[in-house]
Amino acid sequence: MDQQTPTTPTEPQEKISFWHDPDRLAIFYQALALTIVVLVGYYLFSNTLTNLERQNIATGFGFFGKEAAFEIGESLISYSAADTYFRALAVGVLNTLKVAFAGIILTVILGTFVGIARLSSNWLVSRLAAVYTEVLQDIPVLLQLFFWYAIFYEVLPSPRQALNPVAGVFMSNRGLVVGVPETHPAHAWMLAAFAAGCLAVWLLRRWAVHRQEETGRIFPVFWSAVAILLVLPALAWVAGGAPTAMNVPELQGFNFEGGINISPEFSALLLGLVLYTAAFVAEIVRAGIQSVSHGQTEAAMSLGLRPGKVLQLVILPQALRVIIPPLTSQMLNLTKNSSLAVAIGYPDFVSVANTTINQTGQAIEGIALIMAVYLFFSLTTSVFMNWYNKKVKLVER
Repeated sequence: MDQQTPTTPTEPQEKISFWHDPDRLAIFYQALALTIVVLVGYYLFSNTLTNLERQNIATGFGFFGKEAAFEIGESLISYSAADTYFRALAVGVLNTLKVAFAGIILTVILGTFVGIARLSSNWLVSRLAAVYTEVLQDIPVLLQLFFWYAIFYEVLPSPRQALNPVAGVFMSNRGLVVGVPETHPAHAWMLAAFAAGCLAVWLLRRWAVHRQEETGRIFPVFWSAVAILLVLPALAWVAGGAPTAMNVPELQGFNFEGGINISPEFSALLLGLVLYTAAFVAEIVRAGIQSVSHGQTEAAMSLGLRPGKVLQLVILPQALRVIIPPLTSQMLNLTKNSSLAVAIGYPDFVSVANTTINQTGQAIEGIALIMAVYLFFSLTTSVFMNWYNKKVKLVER
């Protein structure tokens, strides 16, 4: 006879009460916190609307379509005082983007250069880089903006005595005026050729990386990319008739006409933000490079790699995972510090929004717009840098 093993009865699981279940409590507290935030927000919103209505103050964004009736010193798009407030605010957004975009690019380049210079074996180079970072970090950025603004207005001469270091370039207290090529259809073809060259360089780099992984041979991507980006637009220029006409600035009355004028306000703002933020970026780069073990450098040198290749292929790829997070913070700081432009008269978004608030009296909407615009800039920068951080992240094999 087959012996059946006796089965032990399963013990009933003890029922956990709601107040002792951590998962349920977590959901409950989150729902409670969300409810409190919504109720407080509703109270503040309704109370604000009631007070505004009691004082007969208009609300909403209906002023967007009204005539702005104020001029803006510089703009990337056409604008006059007869345009709407919406277009005026758009001009302010573009002016802020212009400063932030140019500032971030120049800051990364200068900060990387100074950070590497601080680790140089040349005593003079490393000391100069150290002095730069220590001095620029300790001076408030607003004072630096005032300093450069005073340099442009007090040191540089008037347009009639403008400095002319290079043909077609004039420097005065009205700004930097540079000659540019006359408008010609060939320039559009050159721009298209440059875009095609960028695509070709990207494909070339992917092929070079794959080739190096398969064979171990390094393809000179940098010099090939330089040749492609120079040759393709040059060919388009020749095919378009090789136009050489220039729009050279000329002194007309008390100022220059023609060319491109870079205002003192924009120059002072850009210079101050770049020099200030680059000092912090330099320390970030230096810390990132020093985080890589010295044994990595010695191993790369023992393989016969030159110092430039060691930095490019061994040190920087490992240092980037340390550099990118704090570098993102500095990019955000530069964008937000651009709001100090109002102190030196540059028409950024904050300056235009303040003028709009003063004329319309709708401060809540204006402040909300400023918050929304800078929040959008910050989130966009963070999303891009997080994507780049994941892209360059080292993958263990």
